Amino acid sequence: MELGLLGTGRIGAMHARTLLGLDEVDGLVVADAVPERAAELAGSLGVEAAGSQDEVYERGVDAVVITAATHAHAGLIHTALDREVPVFCEKPVAPDVAGTREVVAHSERASVPLQVGFQRRFDAGYRAARDAVRGERLGWLHTLRAVTADAEPPPAAYIPTSGGLFRDCSIHDLDIMRWVTGREVVSVYARGGNRGAAFFAEGDDVDTCAALLEFDDGALATVSATRYNGAGHDVRLEVCGSEGALFVGNDERSPLPSAEAGIPWPSGAPYRTFMERFADAYAAELAAFVEVAAGRRENPCTAAEALEALYTAEACDRSRRTGRPVAVSEVRS
Repeated sequence: MELGLLGTGRIGAMHARTLLGLDEVDGLVVADAVPERAAELAGSLGVEAAGSQDEVYERGVDAVVITAATHAHAGLIHTALDREVPVFCEKPVAPDVAGTREVVAHSERASVPLQVGFQRRFDAGYRAARDAVRGERLGWLHTLRAVTADAEPPPAAYIPTSGGLFRDCSIHDLDIMRWVTGREVVSVYARGGNRGAAFFAEGDDVDTCAALLEFDDGALATVSATRYNGAGHDVRLEVCGSEGALFVGNDERSPLPSAEAGIPWPSGAPYRTFMERFADAYAAELAAFVEVAAGRRENPCTAAEALEALYTAEACDRSRRTGRPVAVSEVRS
């Protein structure tokens, strides 16, 4: 199978290396809005660089992986679907609800699959939590607590194009809680703050946020995120039920130093980036896409599911801007 990769930035380069490590991938052609960047990556990996996305398709690729800048996702997806080429795209598929709905509608008409990149669905810990919840081994759920904390902030230029902390960062927590529980969020109350660099506020964003969520079965959840976690990159989910609890993300590299005396755990060096934390999940996700593109597996994350997570992220952002609780149905309508 020969694949095309559109976008050769940091995550694009990581995905390119992962794809070349898959047995079923025997060719890769890369392209970027900056052709020189694509040529540099291609040279380092010994693959071919194309001068444009059209040249990628002219090679007759069997599928494409989109890792370009967020604002380009929707257009690249529409082109792939029109050309009847299976497509994987990192989230988000579009920067807003209207654009995402257009992608969903197009993907549901298309003859080929569109898989969206929510890599936590392929992480062993989250999958174990889902199995426990769906198997009713934790009893009825009363509380979930999700954390996504970056060790260091992204470049200033990224913030105005990111969509904001809830849509860019916490949306992973919102998707995975829905996936783990099988329930829908009905209302949110969110706050945001800026105590770090001025470029967050200048980009109409916050560097720290928190939200209280209510699910349709009455369970409650908290979601928190920050761009400034000095202890390291911290991603966790606590799933607490009437008969038990599970804690995803507690391993020897978790940045959770104890304040209690004589506690040696965690023993490993803390994660510094999401790519370190989810290296195995990213590999499993792309391996799944190859199976999806070949027609041997059901799509594990559709655009419609990405839209559901976006509705909740939009509600959170609206709540933090207005200072009031927001029903998710308000965003849907």
